[in-house]
Amino acid sequence: MKKNYCFFLLFTLFTMNHLHAQSFTKGTAVASVGIGFGSSILSYGGASQTPAISLQYEQGVWPAGSQGVISLGGYAGYKSYKYSGKSGSYVWDQKWDYTVIGVRSAYHYQGIGNDKVDVFGGVMLSYNLLHYKYSDNAGNNGLFSGKSYGSGVGLTAYIGGRYYFSSNIAAMAELGYGVSYLTIGASLKL
Repeated sequence: MKKNYCFFLLFTLFTMNHLHAQSFTKGTAVASVGIGFGSSILSYGGASQTPAISLQYEQGVWPAGSQGVISLGGYAGYKSYKYSGKSGSYVWDQKWDYTVIGVRSAYHYQGIGNDKVDVFGGVMLSYNLLHYKYSDNAGNNGLFSGKSYGSGVGLTAYIGGRYYFSSNIAAMAELGYGVSYLTIGASLKL
């Protein structure tokens, strides 16, 4: 009797995992906001900095076999650093503002068997803007300011996942390059 009960329980769990709705399908739209940690963007000792903040949007566009969906979307991220220095009576301030604007595509794997989990990996084509500003007490305000030092096109890869606490609210985490190496945040299924 105990064997039959265990078999029935395992069969029920296996069947239930395959009867639920997937967390990300064609037509699914998700918006996310994240805070990033670690960055290949400027690391200047003694510099004050803002946290890396990103906004993302994606929508399931194409089915990819029986186990996946390909999404398209956009990305915007921002991070800044400020460094002040002094040498005798000479004082200066420097500020770097980084903005990353991109188009992303990801493959969302649906074979996990849990409608609360969405795992994905993809690529992003971006334009990375760097704005630099310099000022000092000698009147050199704007020296080198407004230049696009380091601005350019980037192609990067990322992997990530979401865990849905309800039908439309999830925690998210991503590894890859945007304005940070690791991004954690929240997602809203629209």
